[in-house]
Amino acid sequence: MLVLVAALAIWLIGAAMGTERRARWLMIGLLLIAAIAVQLVLPDGHPFRGATGGSAALWLIVIGVGVLVWLYARVLRALRARHATPTAPQRKGTFTDTELGRYARHIVLREIGGPGQKALKDARVLVVGAGGLGSPALQYLAAAGIGTIGVIDDDTVENANLQRQVIHKDAAIGTPKVFSAQEQMQAQNPFVTVKPYHRRLTDDIATELVAEYDVILDGTDNFDTRYRINAAAVVAGVPLISGALSQWEGQLSIFDPAHGAPCYRCIFPKAPAPELAPSCAEAGVIGPLPGVIGTMMAVETIKLITGAGTPLRGQMVIYDALYGESRTIAVKRRPGCETCGTV
Repeated sequence: MLVLVAALAIWLIGAAMGTERRARWLMIGLLLIAAIAVQLVLPDGHPFRGATGGSAALWLIVIGVGVLVWLYARVLRALRARHATPTAPQRKGTFTDTELGRYARHIVLREIGGPGQKALKDARVLVVGAGGLGSPALQYLAAAGIGTIGVIDDDTVENANLQRQVIHKDAAIGTPKVFSAQEQMQAQNPFVTVKPYHRRLTDDIATELVAEYDVILDGTDNFDTRYRINAAAVVAGVPLISGALSQWEGQLSIFDPAHGAPCYRCIFPKAPAPELAPSCAEAGVIGPLPGVIGTMMAVETIKLITGAGTPLRGQMVIYDALYGESRTIAVKRRPGCETCGTV
C-alpha cells in the first residue's frame, strides 16, 4: 500500500507540475526498483519490508505484467499504423486514387490544377514554432498535401496554450508540441511526411536546416529567433513567410530578398524594448486571431509553391480584428541592411 500510494502521488504531482508522461513513468519504475531492493536487503520481519509488500516476487510480477501490457500496446499501435499507411510504393509526384479524390477541390482550381498539386506534393516546408501561428498553418499545410513538413519547437503543450493553439488537445498537455502536432497532422492526412524537431532553433543548426526546405514559416514570438530564421533564409535564398500577433492585431509578409523583396531585418532593424512588444502571456491575445494569420500564412505558402496569384512579397498585411479592418502597406529593401545588403 505504501508503494502504491507513493506511485499515485508521483503521477498526480508530476501531472500538476506539467512533467512529461515518460518522466513520470521513469520515476515510478525507480520506485519499484527501490521496493525490490528493500525486499532483498532488509531481513525477514523488518517492518519497512512488510510495509513495502513483504516479498520481491510480488513486485517482479507487477513489473512483468506491466511489460506485457506495454508490449501488447506497442504491437497494437504498429498494426494500426500499418493498416492506416499506404503500403503501395509511390513515385515522387504521383497520386493514389484516394489522394486524387482528397485534393479534387484544388485540382479543379484553374490556378492550381494537377501540376500545382504535384508541386505541393513534391514541396518541403519548414514551420518554426508549433504554437498559435504554427498550429493552423500546420493543419492546413498537411490538409493541402504538402509532401514534407518540418516543424521545430522545444516547448511542451500547456493548459494555457489550448485557448488558441488548436492543433493540440487536452490529452496532449505535457507532450512536446512537435509530437502533438505530428500526431494530429498525420491523423488528418497520412499521405504527408512530418519531420518533428524537438529542440530550439540555434545558430549551429539554423543555416543547415533551413537550406533543406523550399519555404520557411516563422511562427515564433521572440525577436532573437526571428532574426536567426531570417538570416538563415537569406543565406539559403528561400522565401520566409512571417506572421506576428499582439492582442487584437496581426500582421503578415513574405521576406524574400532573392526575388527583390526585403528581408525581416530591412523592416525591423532592431528589436524593440521589451515593454513595447510584450508577449501574448503578458498582453493577451484573442483566441481566433492566430487562426486568421496562421491560415493566411498557409495560403501564401501554397501560392508560392504553385505560382498562383500574387504572393505578399514587398507587401505587409495588417489585420485589426477588434474593428474588422485590414490594410496592406508596401515594404521595401533597406540599403545597407546588415543581413541582406550584399544579396
